[in-house]
Amino acid sequence: MWVIASYDVSTETAKGRKRLRRVAQVCKNFGQRVQKSVFECKVNEMQFEDLRRKLLDEINFDEDNLRLYRLTEPRDDHVEEYGLAKTTDFDDPLVV
Repeated sequence: MWVIASYDVSTETAKGRKRLRRVAQVCKNFGQRVQKSVFECKVNEMQFEDLRRKLLDEINFDEDNLRLYRLTEPRDDHVEEYGLAKTTDFDDPLVV
């Protein structure tokens, strides 16, 4: 399944800036960055639960915001992309 993870982490304190780096790292471990605080992740149900648990362990519920969206398959039928695209399609060959 495809999941969009987006977050807004308060960076007003040193703890917040550190938390932002940890949240981004968790997302990088599951997918690829498509915007500064938005990641596309291709995961199975178990990986999704792991992603959600790890992100919920990192965020501060009083200061931050986290959103997880499950995309309807097939993803390419429901995602429109315009402008400069820097994403990699991992289902296509990576080396030609």
